[in-house]
Amino acid sequence: MKYKYRAIAKNGKTIEGVFEATNENEVIAMIKGNNYLPLQVERDVGAEAGIELFAPKVKKKDLAIFCRQFYTMLDAGLGIVKCLDIMVVQTENKTLQRAVSEVTEDVQKGLTLSEAMKKHSIIFPTILVNMIEAGEVSGNLDSIMERMAVHFEKENKLDKKIKGSMIYPAALVVVTVAVVIFMLVFILPTFTGMFTGSGVPLPWPTQFLLNLSDSIKTYWYIYAGAIGLLIFGISAYKRTEEGRRFFDKMKLRIPIVKVTTSKIITSRFTRTLSTLMDSGIPLIKSMEVVSKVVNNLPVQDEINESIEQIRKGIPLSRSIKDIDVFPPMVDSMIKIGEESGALDDILYKTADFYDEEVEAALHKMTTLIEPILIVGMAVVIGFIVIAMYLPMFDMMQTI
Repeated sequence: MKYKYRAIAKNGKTIEGVFEATNENEVIAMIKGNNYLPLQVERDVGAEAGIELFAPKVKKKDLAIFCRQFYTMLDAGLGIVKCLDIMVVQTENKTLQRAVSEVTEDVQKGLTLSEAMKKHSIIFPTILVNMIEAGEVSGNLDSIMERMAVHFEKENKLDKKIKGSMIYPAALVVVTVAVVIFMLVFILPTFTGMFTGSGVPLPWPTQFLLNLSDSIKTYWYIYAGAIGLLIFGISAYKRTEEGRRFFDKMKLRIPIVKVTTSKIITSRFTRTLSTLMDSGIPLIKSMEVVSKVVNNLPVQDEINESIEQIRKGIPLSRSIKDIDVFPPMVDSMIKIGEESGALDDILYKTADFYDEEVEAALHKMTTLIEPILIVGMAVVIGFIVIAMYLPMFDMMQTI
């Protein structure tokens, strides 16, 4: 694994670099061995992501199956190494299979399962590694694996709902674009000879569409390249921190999307925090993991601020009250959980409630988006049809 580091030399100069090591301690040892003062050490996620760029992605469904099978074998009395050996053979996802194989080798060399998994943080989420570490300490790794299987199954179900709700709007957009291109490239040119031979001045909408049609037919490769570059540029921008932050902010500001995004984040926050705390992981450590699970940088920043408040002794319910994305019900439920001593159970029930709310919000969002897209499609196609018939009306008046 590669780590980026910053350190201060004896002359006060700041030194930055990348060092390959198995963990952060090795990097710190290297820095101190050179008589430098370490300032910051962090994983070079960009370099690791580049390695996995063309590899099959590990989906939450794959992780759910992995945890469920691991639990089944542990519950049957098999040892960890034996479980891993079997998982290497039967895991279908090649990326996950390769990672499990390397984890098996590290465990055989004496590392714990959580330590071996930490070396593959791109594949094994932080929540899974922390939960396994807690299970190793408490001796209930089997129940931890079962709990994580349920967690990833619910996360997979949520992801499928989100993607499923966007299939129809996306298909409608594709059909609209295809119809418009077909009309411009194949239908409109059939009227060109009639329009030009009539001697009647063409209205500006018709002239505009004729020019656009000729341009697309002649320079189609430029349009195709421009669209490809635009898609690639947006995709690359979304992978940067600035891009992620911009799009994450938009999700919280666009009226139709805002409510749904809020409920999705709330569902993930409460379910993940419940899972972590129920396994005995301390609140601050749990919150640090949860901040990365919500998958929204502005909200992650606010959760990190609430962590600092918790460190100062402020209760969780009060520290998250100022996070606008969470509905008022969340801090009220957390306060009840803190007072009753059953915070993990209260959070779990809250997560179940918001899982249902997410489904309703997605349905409502789709219901609102569909008519907007249909009206947009009608306006665009209607404009083309009217532009085609306007010269005909002028020709009839001339005759």
